Formats: sequence, structure tokens, C-alpha cells
Amino acid sequence: MQEKTEVRDIIRQVRKIEIKTRHLVDGLIAGSYHSIFRGQGIEFSEIREYRPGDDVRAIDWKVTARFNKPFIKEFIEERDLRVYFAFDMSSSGYFGNLVEKRRKAIELTATLMFSAVRNNDNAGLFIFTDEVERYFPAKKGRRHALSMISSLVSFAPSSKRTDIGRSLSGIGNVLRKRSIIFVISDFYDRGFSRSLRTLRNRHDVIAVKVSDRREMEIPDVGLIQLEDTETGEQMLLDTSDPEFRRNYKNIMGREQRRLEGVFRKCHIDAVEIVSDEPYEIPLQRFFRQRERRMA
Repeated sequence: MQEKTEVRDIIRQVRKIEIKTRHLVDGLIAGSYHSIFRGQGIEFSEIREYRPGDDVRAIDWKVTARFNKPFIKEFIEERDLRVYFAFDMSSSGYFGNLVEKRRKAIELTATLMFSAVRNNDNAGLFIFTDEVERYFPAKKGRRHALSMISSLVSFAPSSKRTDIGRSLSGIGNVLRKRSIIFVISDFYDRGFSRSLRTLRNRHDVIAVKVSDRREMEIPDVGLIQLEDTETGEQMLLDTSDPEFRRNYKNIMGREQRRLEGVFRKCHIDAVEIVSDEPYEIPLQRFFRQRERRMA
């Protein structure tokens, strides 16, 4: 009976997520998604006679010489696009002042998954902690997307820890064909720049950082006891001390700048989502910026 109740609860959550993200999907499809995420190449279509205005670089010189008039090779865009989501399921994702980072990340992932479905793209999923724990190969269709979202909602990870570098290396070993990869994490880890750069050399990688405002700045609430959800380490903090709050804010600011530097050096596009704010604004801003850059 309990198992049936849990299944019904998962189905209800997935349906709620689908309804909530539907209007955002419509906006992305009507806007920038298709123009930004084109096919991963071109494939040969036919040989035809040259027409004024055609690209002379496409002239097939062998056929032109044979018939003594110009012919060009015509190509069409490959639409077999593969979009993967690498989702960080380590324990730090359960933190959230008003909304869990994990919950916000699942909603955002669902929006992008349904956008891929509406665009007739193949979507796949990696769930990772300190290693890849679950893998869904890329397929088309709403049913496949719902299965992946259901797994995100119900997944119980084996590890609480994060190892982004090891996980990205594992993803790189699995994916042979060029794909778009959204890495969705709070990125509270170090030493992953090499794996990120290697993955970027073969794929179009986009970092989605999900954060909470309380991680960047601690309010004055007196003595509090915090626990690191990944290591279990506990510490007692006096948040009424203004010097402590100032030092904490400076440390987190430096960490943010360090991470931005990693993304720049690896030539990674990044978008940041705050757990208790609507994510459609930074997401649409990212799409518009990328669209302008590709124009």
C-alpha cells in the first residue's frame, strides 16, 4: 500500500511539473530554442545546376567539368540533435531557504527536456554524485521525457558527495557523438576544470548553476549550528558577529569569481539560477545572448 502511495505521489509531482513548465516551453520554442540548438552538422542532399547567388564554394568541379556548366552540391541540416542533462544529485542540492535547489533544478531541467521534445530532439539524462549513478540514452518523445523526470523526482542517490570531475569524465567516455550537454549543479566542488575542458572539446557544454541566496550571505540570526550535508561535519556559528558575516560574504564572492573564471577558461556558456526566484528570466536572457552571438 505504501509503495502504491509513493508511486501516485511521484506521478502527481511529475504532472504538476509538466503543467507548471508548459507555458515556458511554449515561449522557448516560439523564441530562441530552435535557432540556437541547430543540428550538429549538414548532410549531402543532391547535385543541382548552379543558380546566381549560390555559394561558389559549393561548386562540384568534377560534375561541372563533365557537363561543361556549373553544378553545386546541396546540403541539408542534420536534425538528429542529442540533448543531454547531467544532473548533480549530491546532498548539497537539498539546501534551500524557501525552495530546495534540487526542486528548482528539476523544474528547470523539465522545461528544457520538454523544449527538446517539442523540437523533435533526442533527450537523455545522467544523474551523478561522486560518479554517474543513472544513465538514460537520448531518445525522442514525451513518454521518455516523463520517465526521466520521474526518475529525478524519485531518485535516491547512493552517495551524498560530489565529484564533478570524475562524473564528467564518465559522461565523456559514454558519449561518442557530438551532443549538447547541460550540466546542472551548484558546482560546490574543485578540480573539475580539466574534465570540463575535455568534455567541451567534443561537445557543446552549458553550465547551469543553481544557488541559494543564503549560501552567499548569512543573515544576523544569532548562534546557529550548521551541518555539511555531504560530509556530516557540524559547526557552531555566531552570525551576530558583523566581521564573521563580512568575511563569509567575501569568501563566497571569491569562490563565485573563481568558478566564473573556470567557465571562461574552458569556454563554457553559463547561466545562474537562484532557488527562490523565477528561472525563466535568466534562462531567456541566456538564450537571447547566445542567439545574438551566433547571428
